[in-house]
Amino acid sequence: MSKSKHLGVTPPISLDFSDKHEEALADDLLATLKSEGLFESEDERKTREVVLGKIDNLVKEVVYQVSLKHKLPESLARECGGKIFTFGSYRLGVHGAGADIDTLCVVPSHVRREDFFECMTEMLKARSEVTELAPVPDAYVPVIKLQFSGVDIDMTVGVLQQPTIPEDLELSDNNILRSIDEHSVRSVNGSRVTDEILRLVPNIPTFRLALRCIKLWAKRRAIYSNSVGFFGGVAWAMAVARICQMYPNKCASTIVARFFVVLNKWRWTTPIMLKEIENGAGQFRVWNPRLYPGDRGHKMPIITPAYPSMCATHNVSQSTKQIIEVEIKRGLGIVDKILKGEASWKELFEKEEYFREYKFYLQVNVSSLNNEDHNKLHGFVESRLRFYVASLEIAGQFMLIHPYIKSFDHSFKYKTAEEAQRIRAGFLPAEESTSVPEGTADVNPEASAVPDTANGDKSTSTPEHNESQTDGDNGKGNIYTSAYYLGLVLVKKDRSSADQRRVDLSLPTQDFIRRIKESDSWKSDEDMAVSIRFLRQEQLPNDVFGGKARERLRVSLSSPDKKTVKKAKKKRSGNRDNAEAAELPAKKIKLADAAVPSTSGFTMGVGNNQALDEASKPASSSENGGPSKPASVMNIPAPVPLAAKPGGIKLKLLGSR
Repeated sequence: MSKSKHLGVTPPISLDFSDKHEEALADDLLATLKSEGLFESEDERKTREVVLGKIDNLVKEVVYQVSLKHKLPESLARECGGKIFTFGSYRLGVHGAGADIDTLCVVPSHVRREDFFECMTEMLKARSEVTELAPVPDAYVPVIKLQFSGVDIDMTVGVLQQPTIPEDLELSDNNILRSIDEHSVRSVNGSRVTDEILRLVPNIPTFRLALRCIKLWAKRRAIYSNSVGFFGGVAWAMAVARICQMYPNKCASTIVARFFVVLNKWRWTTPIMLKEIENGAGQFRVWNPRLYPGDRGHKMPIITPAYPSMCATHNVSQSTKQIIEVEIKRGLGIVDKILKGEASWKELFEKEEYFREYKFYLQVNVSSLNNEDHNKLHGFVESRLRFYVASLEIAGQFMLIHPYIKSFDHSFKYKTAEEAQRIRAGFLPAEESTSVPEGTADVNPEASAVPDTANGDKSTSTPEHNESQTDGDNGKGNIYTSAYYLGLVLVKKDRSSADQRRVDLSLPTQDFIRRIKESDSWKSDEDMAVSIRFLRQEQLPNDVFGGKARERLRVSLSSPDKKTVKKAKKKRSGNRDNAEAAELPAKKIKLADAAVPSTSGFTMGVGNNQALDEASKPASSSENGGPSKPASVMNIPAPVPLAAKPGGIKLKLLGSR
């Protein structure tokens, strides 16, 4: 490669080739990734190809049916076409066994997005191979999530301004973007960006091996999720591609090592770009921090190479930025040891211990009486969780808010209205759970007990009997639940004050719940519920630990490369099993007295009845000094457990439904 011609916005840092030691490390990396099961089998490859062929036929059938609906002659309707493109990890060639396939469905102009979602959803429902169908039309990029013959599919749609979609259609021409709406631009650009990334890397096999490594590392460290505020697959791919441009002749092991070195020192006032931003002839907004204040606010900008250039990491918050930087610093320390022969690649891929790292957590629970409805609600809540994190950050009460990258999903049978009420409020039973990918939830039975008087309006929190939900004589019906978690680090308390700390989360929580209920995914308060609980680490259900140790660790976020992880002091002598560890000392909290509010409101554990009475008073008589609020704005007040000693934490949630 000559110095006069190069890939990227700057010349390469080095044109040197890898030595034998680096090549040996690359071979070792490949062997390690194979041992981790990252490469699909031949049978899986064939299954994916068959599934993609069926989806392509479905897209053509949808276009045909919608064309007939718009009164087109049958002969013309058949000629309207339709085509699918893949993008993401599958198109990049770095997908592993069980990975999903990102699919773009391109349709002609007379097929509106609403038509496509309605018709495609009905056709998919009629297919026996399709399960876990969840349309999310309100997402930033509208998507239909599903499983087709066991293959996870994320299906987006792009409506082009042309009457037919030929089989030889290519998306690289910028002219196809003329006059299409922003939703279609974002959908179409998924495929355009993927193709452009492959065009801009100097050595595709090296890029793919290095990217497989970084993807596995990011997933194991729980920082791989665009929807909750971390980097998504495309962002990680562009970051790796930029390192490949800087070191075009190096092997994969060196690319991985340089990845951590460069990103650890990267000044994020400068975006990561694979080429100069292109100004096309269309009317679309291009990422430009000089013109747009929103673009200046991006914390870790990585810019897509296809027109119109966008920030692939706009979801990153201040908290998730800090977490990513900590993990990059940790990775740098391990890779440095690997290069010296003091560590193995497996150490880089050690799984995080998220549920042992924080003292406090917020648990966001959503539940539904119908599985299909719940899939829709699940997708919407996941797409909006980052907004809740952002609003909590603005409240200024937390040093860090760490969202976990996936939810814990369960199906429970309930036999009584009281049992249903507890489940909908987030108190998951230890038995009769089905379809649980991560294990069975386990909550102390005493902690799950909820007095009938705790709920002032049972009609909104107890599901009505529905014949379609019942399961013979084994129970009254089913409840489908999903739990999301936010790890919390509170701001340091002023030690000179003996007053209890008060943290009011009512406004961001009310707004978050309001957004959920105003969405098309929300059916009704009788069929669905959303609740938010504040938990100490000891109160987390067993399923989040996956059968591993649950004793809390103390971790220094500022020095992950040092040995700063140590066991927290035990509050009780002797070893405790998981069930015992889930309980707090009686002087800390009595969950038997816990109040469960209407499931349309918020759920918090109550330290004692005195705390409940205190929280029931008008805000003008409380100690938080905030603006006066009437006591009747919420049917059940919900403070967090009171600390037993002065100076402890008292976190209150007050507000209307």
